Amino acid sequence: MFRRRVLILSTSAGTGHLRAAEALGKVFRQQPETEEVLTVDALKFTNKIFRDFYSSLYIQLVEKAPAFLGWWYKMTDEPWKTDRMRLMLDRLNTGPLVEFIESYAPDITVCTHFLPAELISHLISQAGLRTRLSIVVTDFHFHAMWLCRLFHRYFVATEETRVHLSRLGLPEERITVSGIPIDPVFSQPLSRSEARRALGLDPDLPLLLVSAGALGVGPAEVVVDSLRGLSTPVQIVVICGKNPPLHERLAQTRRDWRNSSPLKVLGFTHEMHRWMAAADLLIGKPGGLTASESMAKGLPMVVVAPIPGQEELNSDYLLEQRAAIKCHEFTTLAYKVDSLLCDPSRLQAMRTAARDAARPNAAQIIVRRLLEDEAKEPEPVWISRKQKQQIAQVAKGVKL
Repeated sequence: MFRRRVLILSTSAGTGHLRAAEALGKVFRQQPETEEVLTVDALKFTNKIFRDFYSSLYIQLVEKAPAFLGWWYKMTDEPWKTDRMRLMLDRLNTGPLVEFIESYAPDITVCTHFLPAELISHLISQAGLRTRLSIVVTDFHFHAMWLCRLFHRYFVATEETRVHLSRLGLPEERITVSGIPIDPVFSQPLSRSEARRALGLDPDLPLLLVSAGALGVGPAEVVVDSLRGLSTPVQIVVICGKNPPLHERLAQTRRDWRNSSPLKVLGFTHEMHRWMAAADLLIGKPGGLTASESMAKGLPMVVVAPIPGQEELNSDYLLEQRAAIKCHEFTTLAYKVDSLLCDPSRLQAMRTAARDAARPNAAQIIVRRLLEDEAKEPEPVWISRKQKQQIAQVAKGVKL
């Protein structure tokens, strides 16, 4: 049996893209058809100035200028609009990346971020690199920057995205609706009572799980302060992520806590699947990975402060699926949570809706499809200059 070498490329811009790559890597390594699997941050092939700029800029904008992020997201959501910028990046990075890929010689290359996807697409077409490129979209909405002129397969989160890409002109048979890949631990069955016992929680009190995200940039402090107004007895757990100052501030809040609802504050955790299994509601920002993990555990979300652009559109998807509610003002957060906790039938309907919309086996679907494609050796899809223009024209006609 021919065993494949797999390269999974992402970028350290936020954590969702990296977590999706890690989930795929975990599943690939379990397959007898794979010889070696590498999960790599593509930014390591850039110069230090660009790497630091790219990896830290997004976080700074999330914290200080989210409106600018929304404007940038909308402004760049046109096919091929950022081509020149990407080609400039290609020139900066082609040498180190080509050298690395030629030395590793992957049979399968998977990208969970558009930056390495565009780089690999360019290198295959211009430098003759021999690898099969597949692209995994890590949000529920497809942004135009994910479009590449050469690829073997797209994996998307929803049927709506598949229809969108097909109508733009991409071959339907090369688009797979997989969902967003999450760690397989989120698909393992774990009851709420079992999770609460394992985590040392009160088995009878509703649990509100407040997430600041893996990097700790969510509005956790404001959320906790708003929850002081709850009239329903609950227990509250806050996950601060990789943000020690936030952790310390909330730890001080806990020491000064004068409320009947117990408050627990944690930093970054590898046990998020257990905390989600134990919770009644997740309060936080709807990143693609967080939303997918939450749905996999049948956990309804209370969406707060979504980043304009992709998180707002992720929020729209969750609301359409009836797996979430959205709080527009922190002044009403306690009221909305109380209303939901006091309506068990509605809360149960949201749990059911979350499970129905979930695709917990997305990583397995992607890996199996890629190994099947590799056995069939399909040729890449190449979008010609004329097709490129047609896609741009169609996209202009479908924008609302």
